[in-house]
Amino acid sequence: MPFDPEAYGGRVASILALDGDGHRLMPLVQGPCSSDRARTLLKTAAARELFPGSRSPEAALAGLYLYFSCWNEAHETAQDIATREGSYWHAIVHRQEPDAGNSTYWFRQVGPHPVFPALAAAAAAIGIGRGGNWDPFAFIRFCEEAHRSPGSNKERQALEVQRAEWQLLFDFCAAKRARKNNCAALGSSGEAGLKPRAG
Repeated sequence: MPFDPEAYGGRVASILALDGDGHRLMPLVQGPCSSDRARTLLKTAAARELFPGSRSPEAALAGLYLYFSCWNEAHETAQDIATREGSYWHAIVHRQEPDAGNSTYWFRQVGPHPVFPALAAAAAAIGIGRGGNWDPFAFIRFCEEAHRSPGSNKERQALEVQRAEWQLLFDFCAAKRARKNNCAALGSSGEAGLKPRAG
């Protein structure tokens, strides 16, 4: 999918430029943070300053931490966001832990999300599924299988779908409220309060 880091402002674009400009293939299972410089910049930045006027600044910040594989920071940030977007990042964090049960719990809190149709289409273009409804629980299982087959076509597909998922969810969170983001026509964020659960 097209992804333009400049759409989120020069400061965010310069941070993303530290590793792939938003096109990095994040590992399926957590590893070391890919950029200490990015982690330092994110720790000293306020979410609302990085993402002024966005739909969900804190959730966008959680997404940036996850992009750079700063797993602990992504987890700490996501678990304090009582929205579907916070739960979605939390679910991905646990999928990468890997903790399939915990990831499943958080995806249940997410429910149907506006990025799902675009994600299903992106996955179909990569070779997973046929479009239609996105099944995050099936993708948890797919990632588990792919991780056990390093260098395989299945691993490549999982990595590419995970990147598309990150780009879509990040755009949904970080886009200016006045700007039509990739998923804007698909519905609202449904930011009804959710009770955070530790873990």
